[in-house]
Amino acid sequence: MESLIRPEVRALSAYHVADAVGYVKLDAMENPYTWPEAMTAEWLERLRSLPLNRYPDPSPAGLKTLLRDSNGVPPGMDLLLGNGSDEIIQMLLMAVAGPGVKVLAPEPTFVMYRQIASTLGLEFVGVPLAADFSMDMPAMAAAIAEHKPALVFLAYPNNPTGNLFERADVEAIVALTPGLVVVDEAYAPFAEASFMEDLPRHGNLLVMRTLSKLGLAGLRLGFLAGPPSWLHELDKVRMPYNINVLTQATVEFALERLPVFEEQTALLRQERAALFQALQSMPGITPFPSRANFILFRCEGVAAGDVFDGIKRGGVLIKNSSSAGGALSGCLRVTVGKPEENRRFISALEQAISGR
Repeated sequence: MESLIRPEVRALSAYHVADAVGYVKLDAMENPYTWPEAMTAEWLERLRSLPLNRYPDPSPAGLKTLLRDSNGVPPGMDLLLGNGSDEIIQMLLMAVAGPGVKVLAPEPTFVMYRQIASTLGLEFVGVPLAADFSMDMPAMAAAIAEHKPALVFLAYPNNPTGNLFERADVEAIVALTPGLVVVDEAYAPFAEASFMEDLPRHGNLLVMRTLSKLGLAGLRLGFLAGPPSWLHELDKVRMPYNINVLTQATVEFALERLPVFEEQTALLRQERAALFQALQSMPGITPFPSRANFILFRCEGVAAGDVFDGIKRGGVLIKNSSSAGGALSGCLRVTVGKPEENRRFISALEQAISGR
């Protein structure tokens, strides 16, 4: 193995997904709501006619039209579809890969930017955020000037911190960067803020989104919006038929019933506010404001690992962000769930910090 597998790959750890069987699952930023029964029956009926013996449409025009309309993609901009946003990140990094190429992002942020860059042999430059997780603009400006990155990733809102960077800071980074800037809007349904409408004004700006957080995580569909000239080049590294027939048909079906998902995300935004308030009232817990469907919080006076284990013993699975170290030391992250799930989490957290 040592002679065949590249050292940078052997140095990585595989992306870990915890076993959630038997737990209230609040660790993966999923929409906890299922479809109404009548809607599910109608969907299954539509699937009956799908030609599973045929390859899927490599460029589904009808699906792209629905994505444009539902996401406010400006006229003149094109779309590139991916098997989740992870594949799009991979396509972007494959397209810019080469000797001396550097990729940059503020950290902590979505781990797959660094992970995929490393697997492709690219140098990843992480620029630490400020203590409150806001953008450290002097540090970002200095890093861009020094490293001249081919690609900058900005998660908006950021994962795992949940905050939106200042709009002026993002605009300044777009202006300073000699390469592409990808604004990752995975949590757009909860953020009520976007750079989508800014695409025509910046030749080096791309906006990436996924339908996973909206409530379609099992379908694995993401997309990149931007100028056709850029997306034409990126499309050359896309695997043929990367969006399967079932995903295409189901996403079209779902987007034709978008109000169902908009109602669900509105409920989750309300629950986010209630959950944040509950965390704020707990001694030894400091939650960070979030514009996503999760809340990061820091444990004071008690080890985050012990709190995580206590919550798990209470039947609730959340994310132990403290294990990443650095600015995330002492931090845990919880997905906003249904009211009864959030109550169970709060109860488990109270027991965990009291030592029971």
